[in-house]
Amino acid sequence: MTAPLRAQASRTATVAAPAIDDLREAAVRVLSANWTGTHSVPSRTLYPHQWSWDSAFIAIGLAGWAPERARRELLTLFDAQWRDGRVPHIVFSPSVPEEAYFPGPAFWRSHEAPAAPRAATSGIVQPPVHALAAWRVHQLAPDRAFLREIYPRLVAQQEYLRTHRRPAGDGLVAIVHPWESGMDNSPAWDEPLAAVPAEPLRERRRDITHVAPDERPTDLDYQRYVALATAYRDGGYRDDRLLDEHAFVVADPLFNAAYGAAEAALADIAAEIGGDPCPHLEEAEAVTRTMVDRLFDPARNLFLARDLLTGKALPVDSVAGLIPLILPDLPGDIADRLIDTAVTRFGIYAGLPPSYAPGGPAFERARYWRGPAWVNTAWLLWHGLRQRRAELATLLAESIIRVTATSGFREYFDPFTWEGHGCHDFGWSAALTLDVLDAR
Repeated sequence: MTAPLRAQASRTATVAAPAIDDLREAAVRVLSANWTGTHSVPSRTLYPHQWSWDSAFIAIGLAGWAPERARRELLTLFDAQWRDGRVPHIVFSPSVPEEAYFPGPAFWRSHEAPAAPRAATSGIVQPPVHALAAWRVHQLAPDRAFLREIYPRLVAQQEYLRTHRRPAGDGLVAIVHPWESGMDNSPAWDEPLAAVPAEPLRERRRDITHVAPDERPTDLDYQRYVALATAYRDGGYRDDRLLDEHAFVVADPLFNAAYGAAEAALADIAAEIGGDPCPHLEEAEAVTRTMVDRLFDPARNLFLARDLLTGKALPVDSVAGLIPLILPDLPGDIADRLIDTAVTRFGIYAGLPPSYAPGGPAFERARYWRGPAWVNTAWLLWHGLRQRRAELATLLAESIIRVTATSGFREYFDPFTWEGHGCHDFGWSAALTLDVLDAR
């Protein structure tokens, strides 16, 4: 454990126990304020539309006190599912002005894509955590009719990834843009992004009008993000020649772990509604084996992303490499090694794990996904630890509660001081705090 994290560990014991009722009420207020009537926005300022994996996490937090909203959250998102099965990372609200967010619907031009829905959306995806969310919503507020309605849509989402996003033929699902990872600005993407030509932005960035520029991706990063999205859009959002026509094709451990965990959750859903869980269980086992074979680095005791264009592993200590702990079939010895890494390099005894391990050359404690701690990755680790190391899971849950009680429902946090960064009243920070409170 690094010295700053050791110091943080000594401070956590002196933090006063949060007023749980007040924290719960504050989280409900945030989620109520971010509810639009059909779905939630991650924040009213920086993110004024519906985001894919945000909605999954938000639905989990809604389920304990507003289960009908939780179900509507997911069903509204899947109403914008493309005919090929992809679930877009943004569903644009027609009531929000174009200039409120960039890149907006005029940039993505989803209406020109043959498989797109009527709703205006982006053309890329995000980690498929939605089956996990649907099952969690049902556990908290049982409703088989909801499961029967969303199950085929979740299956179609997985089928899209399975048939369109496995270009290397090795069983790994690929992302074609850093935004698809959910961890947009991770140092893990620096090497493959460096090969992407950057051109000056023609549009003004809206994000840095709401958040300090030193907490957001650089202009150079944004230029490359826009270049990748433009090329994918201009190619009709096709996936048939990924390795020949795309400049960024990466197998991400978080994304693949979410895919595998979704199959395990779909097995539970299928069994609950009278379906056959076996195909889902077999797929979950298969992707776990493939991830261990292709992405686990025994020297680093961590899963690494792999650049599928070069075949190279990307040797970056990202918290994404710990997320395979959510896979039910992960071998026990691999899980133990990941847990050791989580303790020694990511300091989970001290609080929320940083998004990138301290001491790395690209570490920045306040810049988006390059060091700050996030509630959603902590929640995923908590989810993975509950059946493996209950005492660590409890410690991580208490850290989520203490951080949000101390600094509010911020987008992300300094991993040493817990100072909040990014936007205020962030949806999944409130929602997942509620979920760990409900599980106490």
